[in-house]
Amino acid sequence: MTQTTQNKTVSASILSVILRCLVAIIALLLILVLAFPIGFYGMAMYLEPTLPDVKNIDNNKFEMPLQIYTADNQLIGQYGNRFAIPVTYDQIPKKMIGAFLSAEDSSFFEHSGISVKGIGRAMTEVVTNDDTQTGGSTITMQVAKNYFLSSERTLDRKLTELFIARKIENEMTKDEILTLYVNKIYLGEGAYGISAAARRYFSKTLDKLTVAEMAMIAGLPKAPSAYNPVVNPERALTRRNWIIGRMLKEGHISQAEHDEAINAPIGLNIYQEKLDMNMPYLAEMARSALVDKYGEQVMDSGWRVQLTVHSREQIAAENALISGLKSYTARHGWRGVEAESGDLSKFKNYDNMYPAEVTKVNTSSFEAKLQSGDTITIPWSGMSWARRYYSENRVGGGFSNAHQIVKVGNIVRVSPLNEQKTAWRMVQVPSVQGALVSVHPDNGAIRALVGGFNFNHSKFNRATQGYRQPGSIIKPLIYAAALESGKYTPNSLVSDAAIRVGGWQPKNADGRYTGDMTVRRALALSRNTPSIRLLRSTGIDNARQTLDMFGLEKERLPATLALALGAADATPLQMATGFAALINGGHRVQPYFIERIYNFNNQAIFQANPVQACALCFNEDLSKLNENLAKSYAEQADTKTDESKSNAEQDTPAGSTLNATAQHDRLKPAAPASYVSATQAPRVISQKTSHAMAGMLREVITSGTARKALALGRSDVGGKTGTTNQAKDAWFAGVHPTSATIVWVGFDNPAPLGAKEYGGVAALPIWVNFSRHQLRGTPVRWVSAEDRSKAVKSEQQVISITDDNQNQKPAAN
Repeated sequence: MTQTTQNKTVSASILSVILRCLVAIIALLLILVLAFPIGFYGMAMYLEPTLPDVKNIDNNKFEMPLQIYTADNQLIGQYGNRFAIPVTYDQIPKKMIGAFLSAEDSSFFEHSGISVKGIGRAMTEVVTNDDTQTGGSTITMQVAKNYFLSSERTLDRKLTELFIARKIENEMTKDEILTLYVNKIYLGEGAYGISAAARRYFSKTLDKLTVAEMAMIAGLPKAPSAYNPVVNPERALTRRNWIIGRMLKEGHISQAEHDEAINAPIGLNIYQEKLDMNMPYLAEMARSALVDKYGEQVMDSGWRVQLTVHSREQIAAENALISGLKSYTARHGWRGVEAESGDLSKFKNYDNMYPAEVTKVNTSSFEAKLQSGDTITIPWSGMSWARRYYSENRVGGGFSNAHQIVKVGNIVRVSPLNEQKTAWRMVQVPSVQGALVSVHPDNGAIRALVGGFNFNHSKFNRATQGYRQPGSIIKPLIYAAALESGKYTPNSLVSDAAIRVGGWQPKNADGRYTGDMTVRRALALSRNTPSIRLLRSTGIDNARQTLDMFGLEKERLPATLALALGAADATPLQMATGFAALINGGHRVQPYFIERIYNFNNQAIFQANPVQACALCFNEDLSKLNENLAKSYAEQADTKTDESKSNAEQDTPAGSTLNATAQHDRLKPAAPASYVSATQAPRVISQKTSHAMAGMLREVITSGTARKALALGRSDVGGKTGTTNQAKDAWFAGVHPTSATIVWVGFDNPAPLGAKEYGGVAALPIWVNFSRHQLRGTPVRWVSAEDRSKAVKSEQQVISITDDNQNQKPAAN
């Protein structure tokens, strides 16, 4: 055989082998190509029963912060950080769709929901543990993840995502899928969905967004933190411009639109709410009540909640209580610096009382540094008020120089003497606490409530949560029980002689005994021994039952004669409700403070309908009331619109398209408030007893222990002072036909306030100060002796503040 023939044979053999190999490879590839979809769909069919039902996919919920308003529409609280405003497909601007397709999934309308490239990237990330966000998933796959899966990055989770994505594609239209996507995707700053993001970043609705703003929002899904224009403006701008370029390339915008968008600044207009007034005790009380009743989700409901409290009265209450506590503090001298030394930044500001670090001390002045870094000077006139504190009963003389008061490095409190903050004085944070609550006797609406000196100093609400011994302000309730028994009238005689009960020998506050006196005089002078005799004659059990009907908790009322002197436990709110019955004809009203609730569209979904002390009176005037409300609403509509525009324009540049700022989203009721027929509040004492007690309370001011209240200059008020044993609690209860107000002063850990700190000294001036503002412009009138309600007595429950007495529940948002 020749060499040539041999070479040909070898070449043929090699070619044959190569051909066989190629055929084998092609066959293998064909098998793999067929096996992948067969295996994929086989697995999909196997997993089908375990996959979620995408037809009933949970639609996106509306979410916006909860807002709390006063009765006169002043915003005092906002809670919640989630923003979600679902939109329909038709509401999505076409260029916004183009921006998201360019950024996330350019072939969305062509593919079947799965990106092979995304699968490969996901597998690579799992194997390499790479945390880089590649954005390889399709929009459909992101919908599957956002609605049904966690964010963990595992191969198992990715495969499940693929199967759900295919199921979504099979059962939903592309428009439906895209709508789900743009409503659910997280876009940073608490914004879920494009409408919320438009509001959050640009204070606009979707239809007002520019191409540049659309592209900025479309760039956020890949990494909301990394591309957040608030935190990383440079990276956000780079990604925005890349998306704008993609939009041009894919034909979503013109060259002119591209050039304008590329040259546009970031242009953030952050949606940021500012409180009109800071009333944290009220706002937190409302938030807590709503959460207790409706759950934590209420803070993202977008509700606008309007309270019964008018801002003017609340400010008066806060100022009166703070002033009273400061006055007590000043009477008891200088307790010393707040801290010998410390980190100035760790101290909080309380009621315009700023922390300051002493940097230099002279004989008659000292210099101090504020948290702002500014240095101020406190002259001798700003500290000469300080006297040496020894105990609650003993205050010494003053100091002769500044070195005796402060040292370099001390932390003290200072307050400005003018708005310009050019003059300052040294002050000290009160160690004593207090509370004030005022309710309307006709329906229990809370008119003002202050839970303590300062919310940042202590969040405990003493008006609603602080159980203390009421001392002598319980006596009117005991006297009411005595009159109700039929054994006594206000002019009946009762002995003020000494009394002994076993080993207990109670005394009058002045240690003297005056013999017989009328019941009304005994109350006016707050004599102890007549009160004990009245309770003993009435019967302790009967009295406890009556006090329970007034709203006090029976288990907190001792079954002993010490009850007559206030040896019980009650909150200021409970005492206010009890006193309301003494001047409203004898009816037990239920305290409440949420007047109405509006949804985000300003539609009323709840209106309080409290029981009335005289439902007949209320219902007779109902038509007129609603007519006046409608008339007032119509008259104020134009004014409110102008005011809203003015407020919004303060933060809106001229010619701007901002139409969804925080000011635009304020409470603006869509319709006038309207009341329905009320039900009658139950009776706890007779009209005769109630009217008699009201008159006796007025005598406490005209000729009794509360004569300091005459400074108010009104003849239509009554009251009762109260001081507990060792002056650990000082009280004053003040009444008017339109208000029942309780003031309490004491230490959180019960301790003597001082031998001379009676209720008439520590608490009564606070009431006078508050009532001077509350009753300003109120005509002089006293309670009526006529019984118009025709109600009968019935057993009552403990006073609470849950609003459970309301006859209407919030409708669905």
